[in-house]
Amino acid sequence: MRPKTAAQGVTRRLLTYFLRGIVFLTPVGITAYICVVVFRTIDGWLGLPIPGAGFAVSLGLITLFGFLASSFLTRSLMGALEDLFERLPFVRLLYSSTRDLVNAFVGEKRRFDKPVVVDLFPGGNARALGFVTQTALNELDMPGFVSVYMPHSYNFSGQMYLFPTTAVTRLDANSSDMMAFIVSGGVTEIPALARPATPDALQNHAPPVA
Repeated sequence: MRPKTAAQGVTRRLLTYFLRGIVFLTPVGITAYICVVVFRTIDGWLGLPIPGAGFAVSLGLITLFGFLASSFLTRSLMGALEDLFERLPFVRLLYSSTRDLVNAFVGEKRRFDKPVVVDLFPGGNARALGFVTQTALNELDMPGFVSVYMPHSYNFSGQMYLFPTTAVTRLDANSSDMMAFIVSGGVTEIPALARPATPDALQNHAPPVA
């Protein structure tokens, strides 16, 4: 019985080491693979024979366009181009949605920077996490409501809902940490406990009520 027990112990340890190896290598491998694919894709845009040259040139061109977009003359040209895009039906939808999405993450008007917890049912115990994207919906004749975007777990998608401000509580937490927490299905640990914001912060967060 002892040799069998010892063999079982060795097998269990080897299985534990194997699972730990999977836990360690899987995220590293997936991250490295995605980075390599992105690098090669960007590097291949210009088709330069030197590895990395296309990636460096692409980064330089993007930075250059960012610099030019900051000048007064280029802003006028960009404004005229945007006016043209806004007049074309399909192009308007594609351009405006893409522009607003990019600005929501990295632009000057970031929208995913207000993590909140929402009461899904009045008087119930169910809660959901999301991000306030619009603090006033008077144009929709819905004063006292806000729009809340709720990302899906393990997916690059989500759903937008409209809630009254009484059902929304601002969280005193880092927005990127909350996004990682939601997308990971609650697996990722939050560095600091998400706490409801102070009443003053909530008052500033609430939209005007007509």
